[in-house]
Amino acid sequence: MKKALIGLSKDLILGVLAGISISIGCVAFLSSGDKVTGSLFFVIGLFMILNLDFNLFTGKVCYAFDNKPFYILKLVFIWIGNFLGALVSALLIGETRLKGLKEACEGIVNTKLNDSLVSLFVLAIFCNILIFLAVYGYKNFDNIIAKTLALVFGVSVFVLCGFEHCVADMFYFCFAGAWTGRMILSLFIITLGNIVGGLFIPLVMKLNKKPDGNQNGSNNDYK
Repeated sequence: MKKALIGLSKDLILGVLAGISISIGCVAFLSSGDKVTGSLFFVIGLFMILNLDFNLFTGKVCYAFDNKPFYILKLVFIWIGNFLGALVSALLIGETRLKGLKEACEGIVNTKLNDSLVSLFVLAIFCNILIFLAVYGYKNFDNIIAKTLALVFGVSVFVLCGFEHCVADMFYFCFAGAWTGRMILSLFIITLGNIVGGLFIPLVMKLNKKPDGNQNGSNNDYK
């Protein structure tokens, strides 16, 4: 039990750091003034997480099928850590000269909160399909160009398209001060969509595995 609690505490702390990392990406996006440029600079968040081994919910959930049921509890702690990291980042940025970015953030948040729950759910599914591509490619591709393209396109495309990422939305909601019941419900639905999107390709890959454990003859392990 003590070992498990220590492990969960570590997951929580690494989750907070991941929430801060994604928040930095969100600030970069808001500061860019241009959606295309902003989507490219947003990549810094996941770049930090992958290189520093922080815990991002949308990345970790992709490997739920490869772990024991206890992993679900780890994911809960990671999600909480991500939220705390986003909350702290939003509060701190709000005390700086960058608080002027709130106006742009409020526009983004209003669009999200006025959207239908079905729309948020579907957009969240597509978001985490791309996040899986980014994480899988960065960890498994040997060619540095392929690794970089997987990360850049996987992240920037979901931002450019307006797909829903629960941790990024945590920051946007907190920074805009959108503390409403609708915000909580929207974040819950977006999280569910991210879970479905994150598990979709790993499930297909598992079903497509040959009896020898390879996928179409490949020795690549997507974990």
